[in-house]
Amino acid sequence: MGSSNTGAKEEAASDGDDSNGDPSASDPGNFSEGEKVLAFHGPRIYEAKILKVEFRKKEWRYYVHYLGWSKNWDEWVVVDRLMKFTDDNIRKQQDLEKKLSADKSFKSGRSAQIKPKGSTDAKVDKEDLRNYVARGKKRKSDSGVEEKDTESMERLVKIQIPSTLKKQLVDDWEFVTQLGKLVKLPRSPCVDDILKKYLDYKSKKDGMVADSIGEILKGLRCYFDKALPVMLLYKKERQQYHEAVADNVSPSTLYGAEHLLRLFVKLPELLVYANIEEETLMRLQQKLLEFLKFMQKNQSTFFLSTYDCSKGFEGSSGEQD
Repeated sequence: MGSSNTGAKEEAASDGDDSNGDPSASDPGNFSEGEKVLAFHGPRIYEAKILKVEFRKKEWRYYVHYLGWSKNWDEWVVVDRLMKFTDDNIRKQQDLEKKLSADKSFKSGRSAQIKPKGSTDAKVDKEDLRNYVARGKKRKSDSGVEEKDTESMERLVKIQIPSTLKKQLVDDWEFVTQLGKLVKLPRSPCVDDILKKYLDYKSKKDGMVADSIGEILKGLRCYFDKALPVMLLYKKERQQYHEAVADNVSPSTLYGAEHLLRLFVKLPELLVYANIEEETLMRLQQKLLEFLKFMQKNQSTFFLSTYDCSKGFEGSSGEQD
């Protein structure tokens, strides 16, 4: 299931109750508890059932369960995300699905004709990375099952990056590629520090940390260290990388939030090659969104407001070519 088309999922438990004194709060809204509806989630429309109805922040909100999907995907949505379960709306759902499938087929055809960029070494590195994340995956190309599974994965792996972090990515691109500035290394907090801070945050918030959170954070660190030299660096940053990262040094101890955020742009295409069950992948997607919210909440602390004009490695001198 794709990410929400309204951005991050609503966290109604933290919202204040604004129903006092508002006459519209007495109106049950357009939909009722127990009603079967059609709900937007990402670019697609799914069948859903309304489990709860509440009036919060001066609008009606509906807690929905997507039929046929794990309850981990249950969420609060606003009325704009819902449609009545009617024949006309079912046809709209089917038409939209056909359009999305056609668009995907067109893009796949175009991408197959585009010659990959980069040097031969870069191509080999990328293939190594794909093999790394696809360990143990069975080949079933003769029966067509492999291709179908991959297509399903591409549809499912959608990581919705919050708008303020998207702007951060744009600023990051401009600093490096347009202004020739680099992130000064080592960064503080580094990626390892940020992952540990999130673990501490979840522990305090939830009283305990599920084993799955720890595994996800270990996975993020592993992906980051493997992906950084292959697909997370701009050309102007490569000299800095070779100067800063020795054989026994993990990039996650030197680089910070700026490069970690770039990983989330690349994660969807990496996870396509991972042997992850569909339901597990959906839960992972939600956990990654929660981590991005944490980065957004601490944006002013984790991210640099400006980059360095030098080579960007402590102890180095001279200008970046």
